[in-house]
Amino acid sequence: MKILVINGSPKKEKSDTMHITRAFLDGMNEVSQNEVHIIHAIDKHIEYCTGCFACMRNGGNCIHNDDMRGILEEILDSDLLIWSYPLYCYGMPAPLKALLDRTLPLSSMAMQKVGDRYEHVGQADFSHLKYVLICGCGFPNSKHNFEPAVMQFTRCFPNEHTMITVPESPMFNAPEAAVVTVPRLELVKKAGMQFAENGAIGDELLKEITSPMIPEEQYAEIVNGSM
Repeated sequence: MKILVINGSPKKEKSDTMHITRAFLDGMNEVSQNEVHIIHAIDKHIEYCTGCFACMRNGGNCIHNDDMRGILEEILDSDLLIWSYPLYCYGMPAPLKALLDRTLPLSSMAMQKVGDRYEHVGQADFSHLKYVLICGCGFPNSKHNFEPAVMQFTRCFPNEHTMITVPESPMFNAPEAAVVTVPRLELVKKAGMQFAENGAIGDELLKEITSPMIPEEQYAEIVNGSM
């Protein structure tokens, strides 16, 4: 399987969330070896979408000649897209949002009704793609934090999507927190194995992964004490 990881964190490999993503990939590779390529959005030259819709009218050709052309080709050549990023203002970091906006050439101006909503008709074939969201945040609770990111991901990728949201993710970069982070990453690795085998993650396992690693009050006290 060809897996494209799009890392939205400006920290690149040092991203808190990338610890989760690497564990997930390790689990997938336990089942079968995959071809994995990681793109760091911050490293790419990606101009902002101007909303001119030229790409949606002329067969996908954007007015910008930048790195996005190659990224779109790689997206279409992949089997699985993993969107890995930390929560910024309840959404994704700006470099990744610019990249997501520039996927517009994959769709046309034509619309069709799907269920109770309208969607743009694709002008590229990406029906084979599966999507995984891996998102971490610095707050100790999942509720009232991840909902906007989850909604956006669900709307952008309504089919074949899996979402992993992890609170307290800065602990993954804290060696002294290994007593709780190492077992959590083992659960994520198990999730990667399940996904590779079944194309999905069990609800109970997902519930464990997305729960706080330590009590919310204790985490908040640690964060406040380190400031």
